[in-house]
Amino acid sequence: MDFELPRDVKMLQNLVRKFVEQELIPIETQVNLQEEIADEILKPLQEKAKRLGLWLLDVPKEYGGLGLSLLARCVVREEVAKTKALPFRHNELFGPIVGPILYEGNAEQRERFLLPVLRGELRVCFAQSEPDAGADPASMRTRAVRDGDHYILNGTKRWITGADKADYAQVICLTDPEKRARGGISCLMVDMKAPGVHLVRNWPTMMGDAPWEIAFDHVRVPVANRIGAEGAGFALGQKWLTQGRVVGHGAWSLGVAQRALDLMIDYARQRVTFGQPLSERQAVQFMIADSAMEIESLRLMVYRTAWMHDQGMDIRDASYMTKIMGVEYAARVVDRAIQVHGGVGLSKDLPLEYWYRQLRSLRITEGATEVLRWRLARNLIRARG
Repeated sequence: MDFELPRDVKMLQNLVRKFVEQELIPIETQVNLQEEIADEILKPLQEKAKRLGLWLLDVPKEYGGLGLSLLARCVVREEVAKTKALPFRHNELFGPIVGPILYEGNAEQRERFLLPVLRGELRVCFAQSEPDAGADPASMRTRAVRDGDHYILNGTKRWITGADKADYAQVICLTDPEKRARGGISCLMVDMKAPGVHLVRNWPTMMGDAPWEIAFDHVRVPVANRIGAEGAGFALGQKWLTQGRVVGHGAWSLGVAQRALDLMIDYARQRVTFGQPLSERQAVQFMIADSAMEIESLRLMVYRTAWMHDQGMDIRDASYMTKIMGVEYAARVVDRAIQVHGGVGLSKDLPLEYWYRQLRSLRITEGATEVLRWRLARNLIRARG
């Protein structure tokens, strides 16, 4: 067993860490107050990232990207998470948001959708959740009915990040209500300017973002805009979410927890109360020790799950564990860091209160932790025959 990161991944880790320390942490108290970063700040950062070779990291090499493994992507995400300068969602520092679904299109679709997205000419959003179908996507009601060489799309999607800026939405919808998750759900690329597409409202959240609700009223979508075979949409949506749970939840939580622990230790050494540094008090020492143990456990879980994916192994159950451990362990570490900092920990001068809100939200979004525990237990029990 080898617990060392590959040499090239360690070099990438050091490069991104230096970039975060020099370019992002110094500006984190001036940006991202509303879960967004202004173009006049983002564009120069993107140019610096390009010069360093940190561009299109997760894009396959045949499309001009670096084609990083999931393990390498987790390492990058871990380092970037150590600052709150960037939005949690739609983080475009190292290139446009693509997601795995667009790579599943045919040659013509890659020309129409994928390549323009990579060039920054188009933006896309992912639309699966509905008012009555969040944790249980198989119960969705948004339906597309075949009408010749078009589908007629009706329904509502909610909690869709980036919908207001998207040119196309990757809509996961019913095409066969009888089959549902067993071959009755498809993925359609829907033009956000098409007649019948309406941005109903946004929903400001405690995370600082404001995802959108989209209504589709008899929207005509060409069959040519279907990604993959009819009925393959459920698997495509799960592919998006599975990788997101590892990189966006597990690795991000790991980076947050590590910096929160670093802040906790530094402050405990400096802060003197009743003639003694906080670091000399057993209650604080226990907080530090517990946090370090949880972080090391999480790091092993994240890296192992990513390695399994890169070896072509099924990571469905491991991705559940990675998300649950990530958001819950990191939340405990951040909570302890706030407690050690006292009143300063509640202020916006530090990133702790921001992370506290993000982590509380992540226990619900993209798979509530209770639902993931249920799925994990169900799969383990079934595996026993």
